[in-house]
Amino acid sequence: MKLLTQATCAAALAIGASLLSLGTAHAQGSQGPVLKGNQVSESALVDALAIPGPEASGATRGFRPAAPGQKPKPYGPGKANLLVTFVTGSADLTTESQGVLDTLAKAMQSDTLAGLSFRVEGHADARGDEERNKALSKARAESVAKYLADKHGILPDRLKPEGKGSAEPMNKAKVDAPENRRVTIVSSRS
Repeated sequence: MKLLTQATCAAALAIGASLLSLGTAHAQGSQGPVLKGNQVSESALVDALAIPGPEASGATRGFRPAAPGQKPKPYGPGKANLLVTFVTGSADLTTESQGVLDTLAKAMQSDTLAGLSFRVEGHADARGDEERNKALSKARAESVAKYLADKHGILPDRLKPEGKGSAEPMNKAKVDAPENRRVTIVSSRS
């Protein structure tokens, strides 16, 4: 029996991880998973929100270094779904959600995400009427943007709040599922 080299094992693990992520992405649809609680980390958010930029012009901001002999990390989808909770029927953030947004702010202030703008999409579940859901999701997106700007100094020009109402549920089978009440952060170069 031949011994596997470290490089062969690393390659096999990378292929397995790629297949696993493809299966997970397919199962989640094009929306991706909703990050909640301890799944929300600065590095996970930076990886998810990073998008390729214009070709380098001498500046190194946003450069994604790799260890010698390794390829640089691929860019993420430029989007992160976060379970941000509010007091029922309002746009008031819960203490738990403030912690999630504190982590998001650190990611937004990283060198990798510098120069990017972010669309802050508020989503609601399908309970209640659509007009109320649209207004509430807009107020919640604005609440998130205001928190990031006021508490962490994220420039308001980088944040574009948008209410989606219940138009884009992640779980269509269960209208009141928590993942239908979420905030999605979408990166863009503007």
